[in-house]
Amino acid sequence: MSGRADTIAAVATAPGAGGVGVLRVSGDRAGEIARAVLGRAPRARHAHYAAFRAADGGVIDRGILLWFPAPHSYTGEDVLELQAHGSPVVLRMLLARLVELGARHARAGEFSERAFLHGRIDLAQAEAVADLIASGSEAAARAAQRSLEGEFSTRVHALAERVVRLRVWIEAAIDFPEEEIDFLKAPELAAEVDATRGDLHALLGETRRGVRLADGLHVVIVGRPNVGKSSLLNALAASERAIVTDVAGTTRDVLRETIDLDGIALTLVDTAGLRDAADVVEREGIRRARGELERADLAVLVSDDGDAARDLDLLRTIPSRAVRVVVHNKIDLAGTRAHREERDGIVHLWLSARSREGLDGLVAELRRHAGAGESDAGAFTARARHVAALERARAHFDAAVAALAERNAGELAAEDLRRAHDALGEITGEVSADDLLGEIFSSFCIGK
Repeated sequence: MSGRADTIAAVATAPGAGGVGVLRVSGDRAGEIARAVLGRAPRARHAHYAAFRAADGGVIDRGILLWFPAPHSYTGEDVLELQAHGSPVVLRMLLARLVELGARHARAGEFSERAFLHGRIDLAQAEAVADLIASGSEAAARAAQRSLEGEFSTRVHALAERVVRLRVWIEAAIDFPEEEIDFLKAPELAAEVDATRGDLHALLGETRRGVRLADGLHVVIVGRPNVGKSSLLNALAASERAIVTDVAGTTRDVLRETIDLDGIALTLVDTAGLRDAADVVEREGIRRARGELERADLAVLVSDDGDAARDLDLLRTIPSRAVRVVVHNKIDLAGTRAHREERDGIVHLWLSARSREGLDGLVAELRRHAGAGESDAGAFTARARHVAALERARAHFDAAVAALAERNAGELAAEDLRRAHDALGEITGEVSADDLLGEIFSSFCIGK
């Protein structure tokens, strides 16, 4: 990626006024800039009280200067930090002075990017930095800190080592075919395959939970017009967020509400009723509703309990990726009791959004899908790309096992294991492309 060797500077604290504002400089010219600001060579990892002066000698502000020479710094380069008063105007003036002294404005995430490129952190740890900053609950913050400390990366490396051991075993058997023992049929190999498969399955499950901790659960409420979707959103949010009327098609846009469920964020999305609409505004709302379904973790289909058979046809419009729950609403009008059934792997719940009878059953279902209430001991945050990489690793691993079991084809198994190992390497950045790095770090905040 471009611009790795030059010196960068940015305000590292959040926008707005505050008691203290921090500026960060990283690169070969950081030492020269530190001497210009302080008036003398700074001591490493020592707090210097200094006057931060403009080019004409006037004092911009007074504060603390910290100097971290390479390689013992966040980025692995020479790093300078200035702690000043948190006035946005003062910080802009100080940043302009740093640029005058030879730095350039940092791109979003460029400090963490340099830390990754210099081997201070791997890619999963770099992403955990952003997750920690964005954490919306104590559970998410603790999980992000574990990822930052390398807990997730350690698990990935351990799994990758097991895959490498299997690959070495198989390739050794290929290289020495004259041996009387068929090493590809050895019980030790079968035991190692089973253990590796178990580790891969467990890590994939924990990584999916890590995504929920970092991103929350995306719950989309869908159904035909006037079945009670907005009433259900209001009941779950415990506030009158959505307009509720007897007029079909009241909701014409996407309405979001985030609630905290035992430390996990649930984003509830109320959508326009799905039907053939002539109104151009309503058609656009329905298009957006279907777009939300493409990204849903959980799709809650709301049906009028008095006309459920017709509404169940909508299940075919819900992507298979989303877990589906059917809510039979308005039991207070239909004279039905609140209960739960499971049919063909789909949960059906009977409730009344208006009277809230049976609402606890839906909350329990949401809690179960979110993993809320589970112990967060050892939990770590993760990204959707980590899940995708582990799923590719599992697919290649399963293909390798099938090649051994069905055809005793060691060459094919070794190649699939190599691909599984590469997929695991994508998580920590040992196998990565510049465009992937650009996409990841561009989502970070400036100054981090």
